Amino acid sequence: MRSADLTTAARIRDAAIELFGEQGFGVGVRAIAAAAGVSPGLVNHHFGSKDGLRAACDDRVLEIIREEKLRTVAAPAPAGILHAMAEIEMHAPLVAYMLRSFQAGGALAQSLLEHMSTDAEQYMQAGVDAGTIKPSRDHAARARYIVLCHVGAMNLYLQMRMERGGKLDFRKAIRDLSDEVSFPALELYTQGLLTDSTMLDTLFKE
Repeated sequence: MRSADLTTAARIRDAAIELFGEQGFGVGVRAIAAAAGVSPGLVNHHFGSKDGLRAACDDRVLEIIREEKLRTVAAPAPAGILHAMAEIEMHAPLVAYMLRSFQAGGALAQSLLEHMSTDAEQYMQAGVDAGTIKPSRDHAARARYIVLCHVGAMNLYLQMRMERGGKLDFRKAIRDLSDEVSFPALELYTQGLLTDSTMLDTLFKE
């Protein structure tokens, strides 16, 4: 596509991520087009259908998560982590979008989860290669477990704070979540939990 077409498509996609996150996937193409400042016909021209637009939104959300995670695991200096935590509110639209996606369920939500797990394998392997993450006896299983834990905890935390009608200040909510879980999560990931490997060794042999 021409650069102007790419810019228009990106504007539509980004507007859709915002609106899907705020209102859910029942929002119409006309509302998305209005938010992006284009005609409804341009939405279908670029993405073919609403499902096509949602798939493009998924791709963009995954791309941003992958880039941020790669940057963090490759060089987890204290200054970098503090900087990321200071800017966490800027990711509120992505968090809202993911919550709506998993609430909606279905094939697209399943696809998003599978891609998140695959991406986690890649950026965690980058951390292993960089020497910032310990190797695992089952790298793929560990990556999937972490994604399931993080996604599940995030969804539960946000869902419990939603008002009637699905309204929520996502920026405040993810700041509160970060403040609540950052220390125990880092402690657990850094120091571990169990004092010996007996249970792990027993389970791994079976």
